[in-house]
Amino acid sequence: MRIEWLDLEKEHMFPIPTVVCIGYFDGIHRGHQKLIEKTNELAEKYGCESAMITFDPDPKEALSGNKAYHITPLNQRINLAVQFGIRNIFIIRFTQEMASLSPADFTNKILGRCNIRALVCGYDFRFGVRGSGDADMLKELLSVEVAVVPPVMDEKGRISSTRIIKLINDGEVEEADRLLGYPFEIVGFVKHGRAKGRTIGFPTANVAVTDDYILPLPGVYAGYAICDGVRYKAMINLGHNPTFNYTSRLSLEVHLLDFDGDIYGYRLRVQFMKYIREEIAFKVADNLKMQLERDVRTVRELLK
Repeated sequence: MRIEWLDLEKEHMFPIPTVVCIGYFDGIHRGHQKLIEKTNELAEKYGCESAMITFDPDPKEALSGNKAYHITPLNQRINLAVQFGIRNIFIIRFTQEMASLSPADFTNKILGRCNIRALVCGYDFRFGVRGSGDADMLKELLSVEVAVVPPVMDEKGRISSTRIIKLINDGEVEEADRLLGYPFEIVGFVKHGRAKGRTIGFPTANVAVTDDYILPLPGVYAGYAICDGVRYKAMINLGHNPTFNYTSRLSLEVHLLDFDGDIYGYRLRVQFMKYIREEIAFKVADNLKMQLERDVRTVRELLK
């Protein structure tokens, strides 16, 4: 797998012929996966390697100046793309100068360096200054096959990143997971916390979360924690620690079931499967302990 950054300063052509899919691909959901399937299919047809073109930073963030939050930050998007069969990743370094390119200049100066044998895009893909280019224009500007993938629908409408983000924000992670085709997860390193959970028999891994992620509705979730290649059932709390020491910043604390070990400094993948309840402030620690015991039973039942 190769990763290639594309900007206006570089001029060399990628040495390997490719079939590429292009888009931002936040979440790499079931709709995006259709683009990847088509890309892999055409790569086999043309006897070349598959590739994905994505952007960093998010064009919306670059153009507005406002922080954008995502289902899958860049590293996660890359990992998922590779899992779905993509062999090469092109990352367009998105700047104001890049945004000002005409569709023709974008095609020549950026796409022209990717050694493309065929290109795959979504029906709503836009490119060039103020989004003035579309899939039909790509067909005019490129002398290779351009495959346009229609929207992927379910009984409630089009599967999209916007729809999935709303579901996650509302705590409806089970439905979000269905549209993604895999569990929504947050990845971070385990840091030292106050260790209050350990005093009542529920040690938790305090996960450092970057500000790139959209966050689920605060509360308690059933899910999984993957550490060092092993997946554990987990009780997940995203909240403010109101019982022991309220914090204004949301914290992500994960209790791994049937686990006893030291994972400080380890990278943890936290997968959200089902919302259980809102966070509650208890006056005494014993009441919190009893609630956590009930929560663990609920997690075990949900994850049978």
